[in-house]
Amino acid sequence: MFVIPDLKTEDIIVIVLSASVVVVTAIALIFYRQNMKERQNQKRWSHISPDLIGPLDGKELSLVSLKIDEDNRKDSCYQIHRARYDKKPVILKELQHTDGNFSEIQRIELNTLLRIDYYNLTKFYGTVKFEYGLFGVFEFCERGSLRYVLNDTISYPEKTFMDLEFKISVMYDIAKGMSYLHSSNIEVHGRLKSSNCVVDNRMVVKITDFGCNTILNPCKDLWTAPEHLRKQGISQKGDVYSFAIIAQEIILRKNPFFTQACSDIAEKLYMVQYPSQTGFFRPDLNFETAAENEAELYMLIKNCWEEDPERRPDFKKIEGSLGKIFSNLHNQANESYMDNLIRRLQMYSRNLEHLVEERTSLYKAERDRADRLNFLLLPAPVVRSLKETGSVEPELFDEVTVYFSDIVGFTTLCQYSTPMEVVDMLNDIYKNFDRILDHHDVYKVETIGDAYMVASGLPRRNGNRHALQHLPGIPLWIRIGVHSGPCAAGVVGNKMPRYCLFGDTVNTASRMESTGLPLRIHVSQSTINILQRTDCKFEYEQRGETFLKGKGNEMTYWLTGVTGTEYNLSMPPTAENFQRLQQDLSEMIVSSLENRGPGTNGMEKRKTLSTRVRRRETNGSQEDGLPEYLHLAITDIPSTYL
Repeated sequence: MFVIPDLKTEDIIVIVLSASVVVVTAIALIFYRQNMKERQNQKRWSHISPDLIGPLDGKELSLVSLKIDEDNRKDSCYQIHRARYDKKPVILKELQHTDGNFSEIQRIELNTLLRIDYYNLTKFYGTVKFEYGLFGVFEFCERGSLRYVLNDTISYPEKTFMDLEFKISVMYDIAKGMSYLHSSNIEVHGRLKSSNCVVDNRMVVKITDFGCNTILNPCKDLWTAPEHLRKQGISQKGDVYSFAIIAQEIILRKNPFFTQACSDIAEKLYMVQYPSQTGFFRPDLNFETAAENEAELYMLIKNCWEEDPERRPDFKKIEGSLGKIFSNLHNQANESYMDNLIRRLQMYSRNLEHLVEERTSLYKAERDRADRLNFLLLPAPVVRSLKETGSVEPELFDEVTVYFSDIVGFTTLCQYSTPMEVVDMLNDIYKNFDRILDHHDVYKVETIGDAYMVASGLPRRNGNRHALQHLPGIPLWIRIGVHSGPCAAGVVGNKMPRYCLFGDTVNTASRMESTGLPLRIHVSQSTINILQRTDCKFEYEQRGETFLKGKGNEMTYWLTGVTGTEYNLSMPPTAENFQRLQQDLSEMIVSSLENRGPGTNGMEKRKTLSTRVRRRETNGSQEDGLPEYLHLAITDIPSTYL
């Protein structure tokens, strides 16, 4: 039998102490190994696999352009990509100042940032490296930045939504987030501004772009504390100053650092950095018109932007002060939190209904305006087909009438006119043409330079009904050709779609115009046949056979008017009177140019094509120095050749 010897008290104490030392040593060794392992892990960093980053659903946008790195305003705006990671929508923010091979200090910062998880701070998930750049993966907040929310007075109206109570709650969210951040291992933000505060779908404000101070260097902007404008750096008291500038933005809902005394950003920064003897330069806060609670809030903001950093409160005190102001506001209202919540929900519901009605009316107005614009560019059936199916089936029309016209001698006329004068001239002519079209069943196909093309009988078939200031005192001679026949029509291409006409009828109509005479409507035999089948009392006379390129000799006609109506048609020029008429017109155009209003300094200094032409000419063909005006098609015999 084993007998336990009696132990003295001293022996027991020695045994207990020895055991305690062994246990403590073992625990310390375990903690030491864990600490060493954690330190080793902090020095390691691995990127998220690009395969884990997926696109959002088709209904959601995949790309939004926002200013992210406002610390480098000289750079162009960064692109924020919206994606999906771990079944959650995330934001991919481009990190342009690193290639992804982080230093040991940067890896420790990123691991510290990875462990931050707080209600008023955006979650950081890691970094992902694509072929086109390195991106940080952050929590996505649906309502965007606080700066955007403050600017959107339609979705978030001042009186019914963003009242003083709501504004205090926004400041309170920022103060809570910054209080937690300052007590964490990150210790300081350094880039706090309204664009770095984001709002989620529950209207909770969260702070983003904190940490990574070795990757994202702070810059000097309107939110930067005066001591950091004078000397580069970041501090917790500097964050308090930045909070005060944001609070002023929330109160007034105006531009950052708003003051009526100055609007230039560079001037504001200079006056903050170098204060005058009269006092320190700060944004506007009107204490005179402020209520009791507002005055208390304004005083808190004023204390936060004190020139002396040591006199600024920390975020723990700011959080407590805002909570006290918020409670006093509730006590004065004599309503419970639940009553306040119900009241806010009702206000939000009414505002949402009003907003939906307003946006719906705006949408309908824009839709109607877009439809009117489309109907000006394309025929109504084509527009409806494009809207419904996205395409237009080509059609074959058995019989349409195509009209071509142009201005005789247009090129020569342009030589003695400025570009704007030519545009104004064509605009006046074509607007008159367009007004005439409104009273007839025709479709304007296109205008190319001085050529004007319309068609009737398409896209809506109508049986036989488709047959049809800068130089004051100078007449314009129009030459018109008309032909009828089969035609194909359809929309060609996806970008800038045009309703185009195809077929021999179009070419023949163009030939009818080019072989016609000024001041005359040249009509083909097929169009005359249609007129004869209708009850329209158009008068016409036979011109004779005309040679059309690609067609040979064709019998053509002059359309002279309507029965019972007298027309004073000018005679087209012939070989006998052409030289005299051209001489008269030449003298008229030169006289008109020389007698223009003061400031033109004669026609030689006008920026026209003829100015350059005359400079190259010596003793040309014009003996009297007058410009040759119009080269007209003239005829002595019925047959005219192109």
